[in-house]
Amino acid sequence: MSEAYELKEKIKDFLEIRDFKSLKNYLLEQNPVDIAEVMDDFGDKEFSLCFRLLPKELAAEAFVNMDSDRQKLLIDGLSDAKLKEILDEICPDDAADLVGEMPAGVVSRILKHTDPEMRDAINAILRYPKNSVGSIMTTEYVSLRRNMTVAEAIAKIRRVGVDKETVYTCYVTEQRKLVGVISVRAILVAQDDEILENLMTTECISVLTTDDREAAVEKIGKYGFLAIPVLDTEERIVGIVTVDDAMDVMETEASEDIAQMAAILPSEKPYLKTSAFRLWLSRVPWLLLLMISATLTSRIISSYETALAACAVLTAFIPMIMGTGGNAGGQASVTIIRGLSLDEIRLSDTLWVVWKELRVSLLCGLTLAPFAFLKVMYLDGLWREPDGVRISLIVSATLFLVVVAAKLVGCLLPLLVKAVRLDPAVVANPFITTVVDALALVVYFALASRLVPALAAGALPV
Repeated sequence: MSEAYELKEKIKDFLEIRDFKSLKNYLLEQNPVDIAEVMDDFGDKEFSLCFRLLPKELAAEAFVNMDSDRQKLLIDGLSDAKLKEILDEICPDDAADLVGEMPAGVVSRILKHTDPEMRDAINAILRYPKNSVGSIMTTEYVSLRRNMTVAEAIAKIRRVGVDKETVYTCYVTEQRKLVGVISVRAILVAQDDEILENLMTTECISVLTTDDREAAVEKIGKYGFLAIPVLDTEERIVGIVTVDDAMDVMETEASEDIAQMAAILPSEKPYLKTSAFRLWLSRVPWLLLLMISATLTSRIISSYETALAACAVLTAFIPMIMGTGGNAGGQASVTIIRGLSLDEIRLSDTLWVVWKELRVSLLCGLTLAPFAFLKVMYLDGLWREPDGVRISLIVSATLFLVVVAAKLVGCLLPLLVKAVRLDPAVVANPFITTVVDALALVVYFALASRLVPALAAGALPV
């Protein structure tokens, strides 16, 4: 039995016997993330009742982990005093996310019950572009001075730390400019009279507010940070991005890439909460585009219609050749897109990438071609046909050439798209498959026209 299921059943039991005191005590022992997840399965009445039992700190933590529909339901039902309690406990970046997702009427009520300092912080975050570092940062961080002693630093952390996003990493500033970074561990193990300037790290790794948010994620992952400072264009520290925000970005970006690689417009809502109409709307444009792009392959087949009639057995192997080519191209494209996203591959590495994929494609092609020959000859029974050997050679040779071409296309197309500053995931498997299918058909029929007597005798298109 999962912990989530056990938590949900326990809450249901308390609600059935209306033992709200025991329910409150039970909820106090639970993680706010688990509470938010489980409460999502309850009806509106039970959901609101459980939330009202939570103390303000736990309620605020659970609130920021709920989806926007549930948040709106609570805001509509909470009194002004209760709403203010919740808003006073959440961080500015979470408040900015909340404001960005709510209707105008709800936003007005939220801003009405936030203090001026919080409103300024929300507005500062919201003015940055959606996918920028500035849009995901929090302005709550611990700032220290370089001439502080360890004892003074500890006293300040104790005084202001309760309202900050994190205290594990502190930032040493001078006239708002970042001059050093120091961990709480370094402060705690030092002598009380030690000066922070002697303990801090002056080589500060940071990001700019205008950078793409993935830049913060990459650096946090690369250097193992719990948080990374965010600077403005004048190199003044204006906020930090914490590891939990980075994980949210990673999840969002991964979901978008998976959707785009599968030819679906990304959706911000979970699948079960997305209407059938929205799912249709996200899928049908891509299906229409790919259907039209498939006209190229259908025209190629139509142009060889007479040739196929002269040697109909060739038709049976088209799906295998096209499918293998598409799979080979997809393997290469996924590998390159992953490398680009993790910054393992740069545009300057294009020649090395092509050279490596060429070697891989040759090895794959040389491995698949003999098996294809044996399959066509014996499993498909062409050893009984007069032109069986020739057709088997055509299929195996085509497969070899298609695999080589597909892997080169699969590695080059994402790099070309990256060069024009578009997202490689958008043109990944669907478009690569279309290109490879066309190449496969052209190569297949070109070889067949030269090696099969029935085709060479005059059945080719003009």
